[in-house]
Amino acid sequence: MLYIKEEFNLQSMPMVEGAIMAMALFGATMITTISGILADAFGRRMMLLVSAVLSFITAMMVIFWSQQVYMLLLTRLIMGFSIGLAVTLVPIYISEIAPSEIRGKLNTFPQLSGSLGMLLSYCMVFWMSLMPKVDWRIMLGIQSIPSMIYSALIIFYLPESPSWLVRQGRVDEAKKVLQRLRRRQDVSGEIASLIEGTKIDQAPCLQEYKIRPKEIVNDTMVLNGEDSELYVLQEDLPRVAYMIKETTDENIVSSFTSHGASFFDPLVSLIGSVHESSLEGCNMFGEVEQQCATMWDEENQKGPTEDEPEHERDDMEENINDPLIDGSIGRERSELVTSHRRRGLLPSRKSGYIGGGWQLAWKSSDVFSNGQVQDCMDRVYLHEGVPNPEKKSSLDNSTDCKFTQATALVNKSVFHKDQFGSQNIDLHSSEKNLKGTKWGNLLEPGVKRALIAGVGIQLLQQFAGINGILYYTPQILDQAGVGVLISSIGLSSTSASILMSALTTLLMLPFIGIAMWLIDRAGRRKLLLVTIPILVLALLVLIVVNIVDLSVGLHAALSTTSVIVYFCIFVMGFGPIPNIFCSEIFPARVRAICSAICSLTFWISDIIVTYTLPLMMSSLGFTGVFGLYAIVCILAMLFVYMRVPETRGMPLEVIAEFYALGPYWHADQKQKGDTKDKESEETFEALR
Repeated sequence: MLYIKEEFNLQSMPMVEGAIMAMALFGATMITTISGILADAFGRRMMLLVSAVLSFITAMMVIFWSQQVYMLLLTRLIMGFSIGLAVTLVPIYISEIAPSEIRGKLNTFPQLSGSLGMLLSYCMVFWMSLMPKVDWRIMLGIQSIPSMIYSALIIFYLPESPSWLVRQGRVDEAKKVLQRLRRRQDVSGEIASLIEGTKIDQAPCLQEYKIRPKEIVNDTMVLNGEDSELYVLQEDLPRVAYMIKETTDENIVSSFTSHGASFFDPLVSLIGSVHESSLEGCNMFGEVEQQCATMWDEENQKGPTEDEPEHERDDMEENINDPLIDGSIGRERSELVTSHRRRGLLPSRKSGYIGGGWQLAWKSSDVFSNGQVQDCMDRVYLHEGVPNPEKKSSLDNSTDCKFTQATALVNKSVFHKDQFGSQNIDLHSSEKNLKGTKWGNLLEPGVKRALIAGVGIQLLQQFAGINGILYYTPQILDQAGVGVLISSIGLSSTSASILMSALTTLLMLPFIGIAMWLIDRAGRRKLLLVTIPILVLALLVLIVVNIVDLSVGLHAALSTTSVIVYFCIFVMGFGPIPNIFCSEIFPARVRAICSAICSLTFWISDIIVTYTLPLMMSSLGFTGVFGLYAIVCILAMLFVYMRVPETRGMPLEVIAEFYALGPYWHADQKQKGDTKDKESEETFEALR
């Protein structure tokens, strides 16, 4: 911008200078308003390719047709279109193709690549600034190189999103993409989950199940209504297990209604308790673990049997993410689970496993209506453990070691009973029933709750001060004496300013790496709750430094340290996580549109902060502005604590099911309570 001002004599035209700077921002905001619609209509891959092509076109326009200011403005506007599409759609695309266990790490790559690109840009511009003649067109036109690489990767390497393909009814293509991405042939569980994810019209119920294998349940128990059949997929073949007990968790239901209009979302504690139950090693089999430990240890010492196929032995050792199993407990737990699997008590990894320890299954839900029994199916997302660790489970009193306890999210399935044939489960017969996006879907209670969380966290991220700190970093560091120090080595003021920005960006990279390592281990929520208070502390130090009369050396040290700490901690948490979170929490059929709404909030907030910052600086000064940022960070911490649940390791479809849980489901159950017993009796008599 320094060189553009010189060529076009913009020193006396601040409005034009501001327009050149802001045109990309306006372009990104404009395209974001329709990016979700475009992504749903043409696909994620196609719109990413459009983003790459637009970036290449703007680079060519800058080099060959930017002789006038208005052409430069047009170029910046088109560049904004490219940026807006990429910022909105890249997190969605990564979330839809990534395994749930590493989705957070992969979605942190945009933050890493963006910061790395900034560093390379600063280094290139710094090198060019040392030359006797500087051409700013080369500085902007160099983006044609990464744009061409980006385009080639999309065309020849990147597949289309399986989620989008399923919603278009292209199930076979989606299956091939998943087989390539997962490097295994059996992806039927994930495909079925994607198909189920196209429909969340009703709120699910939360239940706890006690699961036994089929062979130890007799026909009399099923006839008496004590058990119900549970279907799971195993290489497209239906496998039937039985549930000894299923009870709606009234404590969880009451927790939704008891909070009422409270700002605290009970979904936060509910999902948190599910994560905690996965870490309770002794809760896996309740009291049975101690009673059956001796028997399991004896069998473990015998080793695998001779007739056990080698590939099954390998599968049994992969217990880390198996369905209904948590592998973080240690060697003893792994041996116990391996023994339990050899007995046939637990489903294998291929039995409808959809990631993160979650498994997709189905159960029959025959309903008596108009004198006839209608064959319906419920989808069941299973996860090991009881959702509320503090509650004594009704299943803990059994002394039978041949069962597994599981939390279950139950909702109406898109499949019908007749699709569960004796040979396979027809994943294609529901293609004609797959629905597109409707604007009315945005008014569903679960979607509205997710939008509040997504829009809120994007809004608070921008008002937390990152743009203000970025904009005034050179001035802050110059006041601290850093600029004088760098200029003393013979650099011009322009080169010194660029070098300071480059060094600041360089310091961010290791902390982004730390975030990538932690985000799927500690989780998004915990990372935010730990890093945001550090941002508050850094801002408070900047305030104190500008209020208290300190020595020059101490002032320089504290100011520089605070700025660096703010940047580095921001890119660990509040930088990447809002975009990751917004790409995870929405149902498939509204994911693109809702993510675009969140991105639109990001860009509008960015514009507001950028254009009000000089005004606030002139009226409030450094101390007032940074104090305002500190208050926003405190509000952000409270918002995360009360409204942002932990999504680490959870499949996208399961997250959407959790958000669909709500008070209106409890009201519906209460309304049906008077006729439930009578209807159950009629259904049972008809079935018998």
